[in-house]
Amino acid sequence: MPFDPHLPPPGRGPTWLDDAGLAPGQARALATWLLAVAAMVWVMVGLGGATRLSGSGLSIMEWAPLSGILPPLSEAEWQRLYDLYRTIPQYALVNRGFGMDGFRQIFWLEYLHRLWGRLIGLAFALPLAWFWLRGRLPAALRPRLLLLLALGGLQGAVGWFMVASGFDAGRVAVSPYRLVVHLGLAFLIFALLVWTALDLLRPDPVDAPDGARRLVRASFLLAVATMLAGGFVAGIRAGFDYNSFPLMDGRLVPPGYLAHQPWWRAGFEHIATVQFNHRLLATATLLAGIGATAMAWPARQLRAAIGFFMIAIAAQYALGVATLLAVVPVGLGTAHQALAVGVLATGLVAMHRTRAVPVAHRLPAGRPAARRR
Repeated sequence: MPFDPHLPPPGRGPTWLDDAGLAPGQARALATWLLAVAAMVWVMVGLGGATRLSGSGLSIMEWAPLSGILPPLSEAEWQRLYDLYRTIPQYALVNRGFGMDGFRQIFWLEYLHRLWGRLIGLAFALPLAWFWLRGRLPAALRPRLLLLLALGGLQGAVGWFMVASGFDAGRVAVSPYRLVVHLGLAFLIFALLVWTALDLLRPDPVDAPDGARRLVRASFLLAVATMLAGGFVAGIRAGFDYNSFPLMDGRLVPPGYLAHQPWWRAGFEHIATVQFNHRLLATATLLAGIGATAMAWPARQLRAAIGFFMIAIAAQYALGVATLLAVVPVGLGTAHQALAVGVLATGLVAMHRTRAVPVAHRLPAGRPAARRR
């Protein structure tokens, strides 16, 4: 059906919640809860960036899901944890001799990061139990929420799996591969929370031009790929080299691109390749976003959703360039990682708003298919 921006928006198509019997207030309550948890995950990603950039992530060498809730309560306990930290390469090669005061500084940020993760678990699990026991969870929603609960538990285990890699001989930071898995899982949890909330709120999809819908999807997928590539930039500290833009060492394509052996690991381990790929993906995301905005502009119902997505992409691109030129200070690096979640959030809204409208709902009421416009 040709797109006509002057037609009113089509009616909502059937969704997986149509038979749930949810009252509007009940759906809003569930959506508000999920969005609140998503906001906490957003803060968690920002805290993770600050923890990584400040070198704090390896300061706590024990995984104690229950007893670790409390910080050290005595000087003897502080000394025990400090002695543990002094056994790993990061202390010997980076922080030797920085004393108990220096250790406390990095400890508190990692402690806050872990404590916030526990609070997210409680903020999700306790309301889940309450809604379930009071019969306010539709059967169609329960598997997805149980999956989210399981993913939250898995994220805690993956976090420790990542941290433990930093204790290996010769390492002063965690494995970039494990870092990307940990970051990617955080993005997945955030996306499931937001998408489920949007399903509950169920704004009507807009019969967008096919080209605009494809470009929104392309922009979103490119944005996710850029974020994961950024995880490797962070993991191997590639942002501390080639601190110029748009050229790298005076060239558009850096010298030695793909020179790493084996070549197929260059995109994960070679500084020049990893940084160039991140730049390339970010630029492709920006161009796809501009195209999606231009194609969707005739549809007034799409302007806000895609416009905010485009603004987030452009802001993240500019912040990434600023972070690179400033040689990745902790503040800008943390903001860059946190804003990535903003790109993800606005992209999810744009994707949800432009999801396909069932064919049956594209037909004006009372008209046969032969008279479709």
